[in-house]
Amino acid sequence: MKTIRWLILGDTLTIALVTLIGFATHQETSISFLPRMLAAFGPLTLAWFLVAPFLGLFQPAISADPRQLWRPVLGMLLAGPLAALGRAFLLGTVVIPVFAVVFSGTHALGMVIWRALWCKIRVKHAG
Repeated sequence: MKTIRWLILGDTLTIALVTLIGFATHQETSISFLPRMLAAFGPLTLAWFLVAPFLGLFQPAISADPRQLWRPVLGMLLAGPLAALGRAFLLGTVVIPVFAVVFSGTHALGMVIWRALWCKIRVKHAG
């Protein structure tokens, strides 16, 4: 159970960090952008935690196996477009396809980096 809590915390922090970096690359880091950040972070976090369990991403044997790092990438590539749809709904706008692709891809990269670090940590503690 402890492993799952660490994975949930790490996943959430990763999504938050990548979202913040995304806004920072557009010079949008003032407090006035907080609602837009939350409109991206909230739907993606929800979509991620809906998709990830179906890919076994909270099972200790899978989450600690570097050969399974394709799973968080696939999970984020599935969650990202769903989250882009949720973001568009919250902001009262349409989904911009290039945004959905970049949003999904950058978060997939962030998630695979975090999960690779997790694998390394687990191997270190197991050995």
